[in-house]
Amino acid sequence: MIVRWGLQELPGLMEELGIERPLLIASERWSNLDLPAAGRWSEVPSHRIDELAAAAENADGLLAVGGGSAIDLAKAVSAATGLPVVSVPTTYAGAEWASNFGIRDNERRMQGGGAGANLAGIVYDPDLTLALPLEVTVGTAMNALAHCAEALYVKGRGHESDVLAIEGARTINEALPRVVAFPQDRQARTKLLAGADVAGHALGIAGLGLGHAMAQAVGGRYGLPHGALNAICLPPALRFNEPVAGAEIARFGEALGTAAPIERVRELALLGGFERLRDLGVPEEDLDELGYTASQRGGAKANPRPAEPAEVAKLLRSVW
Repeated sequence: MIVRWGLQELPGLMEELGIERPLLIASERWSNLDLPAAGRWSEVPSHRIDELAAAAENADGLLAVGGGSAIDLAKAVSAATGLPVVSVPTTYAGAEWASNFGIRDNERRMQGGGAGANLAGIVYDPDLTLALPLEVTVGTAMNALAHCAEALYVKGRGHESDVLAIEGARTINEALPRVVAFPQDRQARTKLLAGADVAGHALGIAGLGLGHAMAQAVGGRYGLPHGALNAICLPPALRFNEPVAGAEIARFGEALGTAAPIERVRELALLGGFERLRDLGVPEEDLDELGYTASQRGGAKANPRPAEPAEVAKLLRSVW
């Protein structure tokens, strides 16, 4: 993966990758940007993958500009066509580092997913994050923090992902409160984006755990923001895993500068107002079914402690 900083680096990166006719996948929000593109797809999110793949028939690459929805959409088309993906992330979600993807319809409800995207390059530009609303800033940063926490104990972990996860957790913990207090602080935004970068890299190596599985199950059913749900679901997942991953969670706490990492995660989540599933409109009567759905996801199966559907439902109920 080639990583560059500054949107002015995008043309050179595309040339380096041999991409001359990219299909741009970006919502209308980014229509004011001067981007190299031979065509454009503006429906984000979208589950019309076959139509999008047909639209990319004459393209030699895919350029995704936006958050996780735009990047996941590009990755789905890449998996279908083999085309390389260059991502310009505008949030802290980290989707640019993982070859797997989820597909949502235009009401943001989950319609499936897969893996096998051809990831080629990333261009980060903190100026594209300066106008992010508070909820999106905190939610996607908490998603990145969850990547760090889970990378330390899931089955795919290793030395490289451990190093990246610790660096990411430390950086996000330091930068996020500053960004919340001073949203136009470009230096703080740059630092937070750098933390999300290494967190995403850790995710790409190690994979996801139970907290993500819970967030995906709930968010995919109701069209709710993935970041907000990670902010709510990570604390109970950490608590559940403590009996078998106590040392790893303690290392996560050291990166956060605390002996109480679960409480620190809650504090950071509250910067965005994320505390209870009920506040997002999740019905209590659906928790058992959501527990089953989450328990069948890949993140739950990669978790260091097996989680039965009833156990996951209990965890969801604890934050309802």
